[in-house]
Amino acid sequence: MDDGSASIFCFTPLRVTVSELDRLRAAPSSPESSLGPVFTAPANPQGPCPVGPSDSSTELIALVQDLCRQVGQLHAKVDRLERANLELRQQVGYWKSRHRDALNRVAALEQKVEQLEGQKRQLQADRFGRRSEARPGNDRSNDLVDPQDDSQKPKRNRGQQPGNPGPKRRDYSPLPGREEFVELPPEQSVCPCCGLPLLPLSDTEDAEQIEIEVSAYRRVIRRRRYRRTCTCNGPITLTAPPPPKLIPKGRYGISVWVEVLRDKYFSYRPTGRLLASLRLLGLDRAPGTVNDGLKQLEVLLRPIYEALKKRNCQGDLHQGDETRWRVFIALEGKQGSVWWLWVGLGRDPVIYLLEASRSHTVPENPFRAESRGVLMVDRYSGYKAMIWVKDGVLVLAFCWAQVRRDFLRVGKGWPELKTWALEWLRRIRVLYRLNGDRLTVQKDAAAFGEADGRLRQAVTEMKTEMETELVRADLATPCRKALESLQGHWEGLTRFVDDPRIPRDNNASERRERGPAVARKNFYGSGSLWSGPQAAALFSICATLSLRKLNPRNWLTWYFEHCAAAGGQVPEDIQPFLPWNLDAAKRSELGEPGLPESDDTS
Repeated sequence: MDDGSASIFCFTPLRVTVSELDRLRAAPSSPESSLGPVFTAPANPQGPCPVGPSDSSTELIALVQDLCRQVGQLHAKVDRLERANLELRQQVGYWKSRHRDALNRVAALEQKVEQLEGQKRQLQADRFGRRSEARPGNDRSNDLVDPQDDSQKPKRNRGQQPGNPGPKRRDYSPLPGREEFVELPPEQSVCPCCGLPLLPLSDTEDAEQIEIEVSAYRRVIRRRRYRRTCTCNGPITLTAPPPPKLIPKGRYGISVWVEVLRDKYFSYRPTGRLLASLRLLGLDRAPGTVNDGLKQLEVLLRPIYEALKKRNCQGDLHQGDETRWRVFIALEGKQGSVWWLWVGLGRDPVIYLLEASRSHTVPENPFRAESRGVLMVDRYSGYKAMIWVKDGVLVLAFCWAQVRRDFLRVGKGWPELKTWALEWLRRIRVLYRLNGDRLTVQKDAAAFGEADGRLRQAVTEMKTEMETELVRADLATPCRKALESLQGHWEGLTRFVDDPRIPRDNNASERRERGPAVARKNFYGSGSLWSGPQAAALFSICATLSLRKLNPRNWLTWYFEHCAAAGGQVPEDIQPFLPWNLDAAKRSELGEPGLPESDDTS
């Protein structure tokens, strides 16, 4: 006040509602209009408190207006975010729908793929059924049972293939062992509470892992030299003798050549892949070096091969078959490069013969006039033309698996004849089953007689039915051809009835062709006249070793060590090295428990 007395200012809390804020936003921005209805002096019970427009009130009004603008901006931003959120929700819904559609399409495509895979398997069975039938898992010719008769089906574990033995835990105890001791870390070898050290016990908790260590190394041979200390006659210095070598002046040791032979003729790996594998071990070899070495090794293995052939023609039961092979070399009088790889399966050995001809002279050469026995073969006419067969030295037994395939082709090729074909397939299954029952009771004379009688009765009934149907005038041509072939080979097909040792089919020799067939696919054949016979010889040795449960790596190493000791020549007496002449101790040393045969691993 001008008179110097004290001035009293009264501040009243300003309460502004939302509606008033909206009205403020809509009203003019002048202070007077904004203050008119809002800022009224409240009644003061103690007297009038003059309040008028001041700088403070103006600033307050401006602050409120600024807040109103910010609120409006926030409202606009919220609107925009709500619209954006709505759009995003719509997009999420759209993409979820697209994702569901994609999943449905994937499921439909997967179902279609499964259907096509089923059709593919069916077509492959129709196209390659004759070949796939020879596989152990698919070959039902030795245990043909009615697929609709569950009582006849053998019990097998889940996932086990028909015709294969059940799983068993493999014994690796013959492998050399390396012990490793695992200790507790230092921070864990004390008590976590008091810190006192733990006392180690005498026993251990053991576990086992199988490892493989493959590496190439240099064998550095340092021959010690000696100087004479006496005045006797003779050279002043002497040198220790050199170690024996498999190939004179050769750089590579026995183990290298053993791996080459094993990979090529037991694992059927072509030379290019073999050299690439050795290159990964740091051993770089030229193909010419390998070929030169194989030529020298063939000379060392030739006597073993000849002994196998001589052994094969002995005995009274043989099996034979043949398959194609290619030799890419021009030969006088030979058109094309197709040769034939013949397989002969005897009691002890397995032999392969590579010849340019499929003539009957090839299988008859190993046999002699004094040979006797049964030869199990397919119906190829070359076997029937053998001189030993015509002279009665050998009698032929034919394969029931091929007869079965005749009826399978009838059923698949002519759907209207399917029922007829299935009936004959059932009769063949009965023969297999009855013969199997007979073989299981061979040691029991009474039971064997009963089982033998049932088998002979089934054979007689089949022959009667065959002859009855052949006289029918309305018999379909495919059926007639199948029965005429059965009738024409009946004597050889039923030879097993009188001699239980004779197998019912030739599947064993056909399986022996599987490994060379894989080699043929990998090698494409042979590129020279020497490599083809060498392949036949090495196939024979490896297959015979597998048949006798001998490890080819162990046997080849053992034999080549004796060849090296003989100055790189064949030992004077090879009889101790022949698989059938090995004693039990040597078979255990050279063999491996549970070693699969080559036809099962191909």
